[in-house]
Amino acid sequence: MGVMIIAEVGSVHDGSLGNALHLIDAAADSGAEAVKFQTHIAEAETLRDAPMPPYFQGEPRYEYFERTSFTQDQWRQLKARCDQRGVIFMSSPFSEEAVDLLEALGMTHYKIPSGEVTNLPLLEKIARLGKPILLSSGMSTWDELDLAVETLRAHHNLLTILQCTTEYPCPPERVGLNVMLEMRDRYGVRVGLSDHTLTIYAPIAAAALGAEVVEKHFTLSRQMYGSDARHSLEPEEFADMARGIRAVEAMLASPVDKSDASRFVEMKEIFQKSVVALVDIPAGTVITREMLGIKKPGTGIPAARIDELLGKRTIRAVARDRLLQDQDIQRES
Repeated sequence: MGVMIIAEVGSVHDGSLGNALHLIDAAADSGAEAVKFQTHIAEAETLRDAPMPPYFQGEPRYEYFERTSFTQDQWRQLKARCDQRGVIFMSSPFSEEAVDLLEALGMTHYKIPSGEVTNLPLLEKIARLGKPILLSSGMSTWDELDLAVETLRAHHNLLTILQCTTEYPCPPERVGLNVMLEMRDRYGVRVGLSDHTLTIYAPIAAAALGAEVVEKHFTLSRQMYGSDARHSLEPEEFADMARGIRAVEAMLASPVDKSDASRFVEMKEIFQKSVVALVDIPAGTVITREMLGIKKPGTGIPAARIDELLGKRTIRAVARDRLLQDQDIQRES
């Protein structure tokens, strides 16, 4: 199985079902294997006076979650569109009520957002469903992540942990690809990257290092409203990233045998060099270094063998600027 490429739509749809459906289509066309939303039920997850994150001060979180949420029937339409387009429907639940809503839709994979790593009751509820889980490590410490992994593993789920740096945008020097590899060694699980940089480079690098899941924010335009759009890839950028990841997969899956150069016989004859006579060499002449040069093409005695010819005798004349051949040289008795 190749790298799972997830288009993180989040709430960039801004509560518009039409936008959300169009985002699914655009993500599918751009090479996404899964499209992920966020399921916020304001009353179940936040107090009205909870602070807003520094990267989005547009409106109070409670009102934002209420305004941009979907009804269960709208969620069904989104799930149906994903099924129609052949992509996996996913959404991160931010409350136990959100898990119930998503479970009623038949969601096959659960993504636990980084802010919920310490919400052990939520983790326990999701784990009991027995479905594949993607856990975003985000802002968690090793101790917090240890406890989350222990909670999820108790129910033998297929677990993938995603390295994630909770910065918007995340600079390249804080992506933490080393942490992704440390998590693989520490927990012995599948790993991946949930990337918040502004370019396609980190996901491609993660794929080259063995990431099995890559998640990247996706938008129709960075001019759309909200906190996520300006930190997201537009469709052509996302498609470019997906092509890069698939190319890396092909590279990793196709080791090259350096001992076999049979594919390059013709190229070697064109570009490599052979031993050539710099002067007319009569038959019966003892060859000296001054008589010999090295020139293209590589169809004569290879340049690497030039020292073997010194002191040997020609058995026929070799004209100036002609490649020497083995049959020109007397064999040792």
